[in-house]
Amino acid sequence: MKKHKILINVLVYTMLICGTIIILFPFYWMLRTAVVGSESIFEVKPSIIPNTVHWHNFIDAMEAQPFGRFFMNSGIVTLANIVGVLLTSSLCAYGFSRIDWPGRDKVFGIMLTALMLPFAVTIIPQFIGWRILHLTDTLFPLMIPAFFGGGLFNIFLLRQFFMGIPKDLDESAFIDGANHFKVYSKIILPLSSQSLIVVGLFTFLNSWNDYLGPMLYLSSQKHYTLMLGLTLFQGSYSSQWNLMMAAVAIVVLPSLIIFLIAQRYFIQGIAMTGIKG
Repeated sequence: MKKHKILINVLVYTMLICGTIIILFPFYWMLRTAVVGSESIFEVKPSIIPNTVHWHNFIDAMEAQPFGRFFMNSGIVTLANIVGVLLTSSLCAYGFSRIDWPGRDKVFGIMLTALMLPFAVTIIPQFIGWRILHLTDTLFPLMIPAFFGGGLFNIFLLRQFFMGIPKDLDESAFIDGANHFKVYSKIILPLSSQSLIVVGLFTFLNSWNDYLGPMLYLSSQKHYTLMLGLTLFQGSYSSQWNLMMAAVAIVVLPSLIIFLIAQRYFIQGIAMTGIKG
């Protein structure tokens, strides 16, 4: 029985290791391509480990296009979206979970039906609205919507978590003279840190990797985000794959770092949200 259990564990770990290698190999090949010379990319029998490492490829890639400006634009948009989404989605979730008002659940159900609308349906009306406001070719269309609700999915996620927090805490705070804002800021938010981290991670990844939004609203190169910058880079250096992969590696690096640092909170937040929902 013990040998059978050991054999099962060996098979499971072997499969996990093989799956990890398959998943990580494209990332490794991206980094490998980023640090080799042009002559090594089209070899008939490419080597897994490069013979010569060209670290200057990263510098050349960053100097080929104004990636510093692209990084700043993406950073501004991402930070604004994180602040706006966490603030407004948590406020909306508090209103739908901790405050009793007539028709609350019906209104929330009607709002959830909007999740079934594909993004393509709302593209044209949104673009026309921003054009009427003369805000196209600015970063505002990419940031302002985050401050108006923060997204239905984020509201739903936080609402489910807030509903799992005992209402006795609210009643005790009200007895001590607290108002709803005090309950929201001093009780609900501190107890919901993990779910807020999950929403923040989703928002970061969506904003940092967004391509369609910037493509729709931005036309001046000085306003380009990183995704549009990579497209511009690809059009100019389509044959220099080593520089292209170096640029992609630099753009992907922040997402990998954020996920590796916050993955524990991400997993715990998803698990706790699912249990308490």
